[in-house]
Amino acid sequence: MKSDPRIGIFGGSFDPVHIGHLLVAWAAREETGLDRMIFVPASLSPFKRDQPPTESGVRLRMLRLALAGLDWCSVSEMEIRRGGVSYAVDTLRELARQHPGAELFYLIGEDNVPKLAEWRESESLMKLARFLVIPRPGTMASKGEGDPRLHRLRGWPIQISSSEIRRRVRDGLPIGHLVPAGVAETIHNNRLYLG
Repeated sequence: MKSDPRIGIFGGSFDPVHIGHLLVAWAAREETGLDRMIFVPASLSPFKRDQPPTESGVRLRMLRLALAGLDWCSVSEMEIRRGGVSYAVDTLRELARQHPGAELFYLIGEDNVPKLAEWRESESLMKLARFLVIPRPGTMASKGEGDPRLHRLRGWPIQISSSEIRRRVRDGLPIGHLVPAGVAETIHNNRLYLG
């Protein structure tokens, strides 16, 4: 008899999605036995309210191109459809309703662990999912060490960020080694991140 599914939720702006995001998804799957990974692009991150993201349709297209062929990955538009500021607790509640019985795992960067208590309805959040902590190069294990609700991934910590990719595009530097080919093509064809 198969046990309840283990579902990873990877939220973020994905502006743009890059190979670091894909490596994190693979690490989470391999290290915790996830059955599925759902990428959930934010409408507007509560941590980046002053930085409106690229138009949602373009970010969704880049994500789908990056995940092509990964049948264990999917993209959810729930936060974009909801609009406004995207909060993890709302997303986890909706996913818990959609997948009763599933064990939910929410990916979070190591740098966000000390701030978890400040997240909207943090106590409810911690009851809805376990957190898979994404290591960041050059960071030490943060507050919460030993908390059973936090599982630190070993992964392949590499230093790639979406903001660095946007800067490279503005500066006319290559990005083909940092993003999947379809994402690089979308950025070029839509003249993204030039201004």
